[in-house]
Amino acid sequence: MTQKTWRVGVAGLGTVGGGLLQFLAEQPDFAPAGDRAVVTAVSARSKSRPRTVDISGLAWFDDPVALASSPDVDLFVELVGGSDGPAKAAVEAALKLGKPVVTANKALIAEHGAELAALAEANDAPLLFEAAVMGGTPAVKMLREAMVGDEVVGVAGILNGTCNFILSEMEKTGRDFADVLREAQGLGYAEADPTMDVGGFDAGHKISILAALAFGCAPKFDAAEIEGISDVELLDIKLAKDLGYRIKLVASAAKSDDGVAVKVHPSLVPLEHPLAQAGGALNALFIEGKRIGRIFIQGPGAGAGPTAAAVAADIADVMTGAKRPVFQAPAGQLKPFVAVDPARSVGKAYLRIMVRDEPGAIAAISETLAECAVSIDSFLQKPVEGAGGVPIVLVTHATPESNLLDAISRIEKLHAVLERPRLLRVARI
Repeated sequence: MTQKTWRVGVAGLGTVGGGLLQFLAEQPDFAPAGDRAVVTAVSARSKSRPRTVDISGLAWFDDPVALASSPDVDLFVELVGGSDGPAKAAVEAALKLGKPVVTANKALIAEHGAELAALAEANDAPLLFEAAVMGGTPAVKMLREAMVGDEVVGVAGILNGTCNFILSEMEKTGRDFADVLREAQGLGYAEADPTMDVGGFDAGHKISILAALAFGCAPKFDAAEIEGISDVELLDIKLAKDLGYRIKLVASAAKSDDGVAVKVHPSLVPLEHPLAQAGGALNALFIEGKRIGRIFIQGPGAGAGPTAAAVAADIADVMTGAKRPVFQAPAGQLKPFVAVDPARSVGKAYLRIMVRDEPGAIAAISETLAECAVSIDSFLQKPVEGAGGVPIVLVTHATPESNLLDAISRIEKLHAVLERPRLLRVARI
């Protein structure tokens, strides 16, 4: 059997790109098919930037599109990032030439996945993106391959290690969000501009991809309901724990007769639940199928080693000749994404209401909730030093979102209430 050498072009030489170059230099024969994968050409923003890997013997391209189009490259790896610009143009160039593409770019797949899938399939070119979600933890392969014999009804989990680290440290150390964010930036967990992470958009991209794979529809990032963790206060972390919960940034996608609901929210998770036990920068995911039931996976969601391993796994699939649609069905057969109206969603909620220390406050709040058909599951009144009032904390029974928002609007106007009530969701897991 003749051994084939695949000439790999890599655009983007950051943490993951450097890890991939090092891995392939050490183990070019890693794939079970018996072929070799050798990086022969690269592209990045700066050729002279210090790197942990030697690129002096590799062909250099200033333009990733030129790299993707080079006749001396058999397989193109895109690690540039960003939903548009050079990353998208380079991927399109490779696919139009029928070249296999492997990417870790979750924004690109979440926002342009359907059109790229159509382009890939029209040119008989594989497009693989295992590393785009949960780094080295195989969430994409689980949904695209292992679950094809079942009907997935929901996925939910922790998909952003930066946010998980920040919330875990806030609880553990008693420090506020801004202080822990600075530490995360110093440790390399958060970027200088952390908006994509702490704003929930990174998790939104990832859960949009998982929803498409789970439900056989086109990804539709702009239909996701997204809230980040910037407004999570230490007070809520403490009070939630008193009620038996831990606050996590939970990304979820659920299918119903009304359509698909894709959400990212800081949410309360019961302390004994596996998602509550996933601390630090770990990622974790539940997948629920009608036949198999619930599957739980957990692992590192970022980093040079884990993410480069996921990229390498996709390269191995290309080398073995694995053929399957980019998503769960050919691009032309993907179901249209029908978003559920957020006002019609039903779930439990956490409300923290800061009130004056005066008679009748609790009675007025309870009466208002009853008028809006919101019932109370659990209740806590616990004076907190320096809180500027008395916090009343309650968890509701499952309630339509419209009822809940109506109640909050009315409660805010009560004389005893000092500020707009703080709303957090209780995760449906």
